[in-house]
Amino acid sequence: MRKRPYPIPVKRALLKLGQDICDARRRRRIPMALMAERAFISRTTLTKVERGNGSVSLGIYATVLFILGMISRLYELADVDHDLLGKQLSEEQLPQRIHLPRRKHE
Repeated sequence: MRKRPYPIPVKRALLKLGQDICDARRRRRIPMALMAERAFISRTTLTKVERGNGSVSLGIYATVLFILGMISRLYELADVDHDLLGKQLSEEQLPQRIHLPRRKHE
């Protein structure tokens, strides 16, 4: 089976995420073996995470971030408060005029 290529910005983002995770682990002085054990993954999978491999599940990335004490940042990834394009598109669909319903004369 052939691997699908990721768009270049996706590759860059994954590489940066992996490197940031690696740096965070090293700053905390957590050995790879211990980190892998805490995340219930193999050292090979942790290596893939730290290299930004896109084939690793989001759940594993989330678990690693949790162990590093960085899980709160995951909540913000697709937060609607940060979705500027979505807000702009939503505002474009607002009606130009709003009419009150007509009252029936009795």
